[in-house]
Amino acid sequence: MHLILYSKPGCHLCEGLQEKLAQIIETQKSLSLELEIRDITTRDDWFQAYQYEIPVLFVAENPQSQAQMIPRPSPRTSVQQLTQLLQKYI
Repeated sequence: MHLILYSKPGCHLCEGLQEKLAQIIETQKSLSLELEIRDITTRDDWFQAYQYEIPVLFVAENPQSQAQMIPRPSPRTSVQQLTQLLQKYI
């Protein structure tokens, strides 16, 4: 599965979520996840869509397929809780 994280430099919420996702990818090999980070400051359409919402996380079967938004987890969400949330969408 392909995860897409819309983020921007200096966003502490984004960095925290990215770290947790990296841990999940590393430890949960059976989920077969790959993470793509999209910096919203590099495209105006991304910036307009997500400037007040980041971090925004989507999941898709592959990079070319339709992506589904995953509800933003709390910054206090544990890696285990985030894993359980992801499992609902994959």
